[in-house]
Amino acid sequence: MIEVKLHDIGEGMTEGEITHFHVSPGDVVKIDQPLVEVQTDKVTAELPSPVAGTVKEIKASEGEVVTVGTTIILIEKEGSIPSQDKQPKEPVQLKIETPSTGQTGLATNTIQSMTRLTRRVLAAPHTRKIARENNIDIEQVNGSGPGGRVTEEDIYQFLNGGQQPGILQEKADTREDVAAAKPAAEAKEIPFKGRRKQIAQKMTQSRYTIPHVSHFDEVDLTNLLELKKSLKAADPDGSEGMNVSLAAFFVKALQLALRDYPIFNAKLDEENEVIRLEGEVNMGIATDADDGLIVPVVKNVEQKSISTINREMKELIHKAKTNKLKPSEMKGGTFTISNVGPLGSTGATPIINHPEVGLMAFHKTKKMPVVINDEIVIRSIMNVSMTFDHRVADGATAVAFTNRFMHYIENPAAMTLELI
Repeated sequence: MIEVKLHDIGEGMTEGEITHFHVSPGDVVKIDQPLVEVQTDKVTAELPSPVAGTVKEIKASEGEVVTVGTTIILIEKEGSIPSQDKQPKEPVQLKIETPSTGQTGLATNTIQSMTRLTRRVLAAPHTRKIARENNIDIEQVNGSGPGGRVTEEDIYQFLNGGQQPGILQEKADTREDVAAAKPAAEAKEIPFKGRRKQIAQKMTQSRYTIPHVSHFDEVDLTNLLELKKSLKAADPDGSEGMNVSLAAFFVKALQLALRDYPIFNAKLDEENEVIRLEGEVNMGIATDADDGLIVPVVKNVEQKSISTINREMKELIHKAKTNKLKPSEMKGGTFTISNVGPLGSTGATPIINHPEVGLMAFHKTKKMPVVINDEIVIRSIMNVSMTFDHRVADGATAVAFTNRFMHYIENPAAMTLELI
């Protein structure tokens, strides 16, 4: 008998929550076939079958938190000789409800062996749970999220009959049945565990450990927007221009400012009574994923061009939103940014990503009249907030650091000169 145990699927992982079983006792599985979905504090992973064989027993339940080394599933390896005291069982009979009459019929396990087209879908564990609670096959749902990811809204739309199935749909799933299954308006509970609980624990640790101070300012993006527009325009030879996000420029400007104010690219080691200035700039990118906030890290931005930062940042954000980040891609951050302007934010006091020292948030950009050389002109102004650890740095230093960042943003030519 083969024991399938929870192994360490991430650096330093000690436990994981079982969010969904893909198999049941009696199922015949192939090698590397997904058996169970497990969520840790950082990633959701599927444990594959190490052998081909038959699932004999499931020793845990969905929603249970198990530690590394716990046996989850027992599999009888293909070709092994079963114990002599086990007698062949009678064929399993399934109850099938007929929609038209509501009567229950019987079918043997021959029905279980019927094959149908399936597809692996992207969906958060909580979304999958909603689907299971409403007896919805998530493989039937068209995902509207990034990369075809199925969202909670997709599930409720499907439940209410507003979405056509993505693949073959059984005749019993009529529109009338779906409408009848519409959930009543009642209070709901959201599980406080998994990534949501880990986020809460880390935010609490940061808030109660670090004395937070936030500095607010306004930065003129007009010149940078013009540079971005010119880079995006097609070249005279007909080739396509470069579509570089503003956030990539922000990351490079922050790296240059951190070079002059390394106190914000540091970590406080209270036990050894030392502030450790980091030798590299690893920029955390706060990302809003379906399961909650996650922070992938662009490593060594001091060694990279703006175009390279732009490409790597987009790749990491896509991985974060599709739950494909590796643990190594979320570790080692030295400073974090939060680009909430596209969502409409005008200001905030974000919580620092402990044990880092600083976090800068970029808020809404709007055109407004400003006075330049005694003349009123229209400029594109963005709000920024710089939150820092007051144990490590003071307000005057934070203002000077923010001013240096603003200098590079408002004078992008100076930023490009630094790259030559």
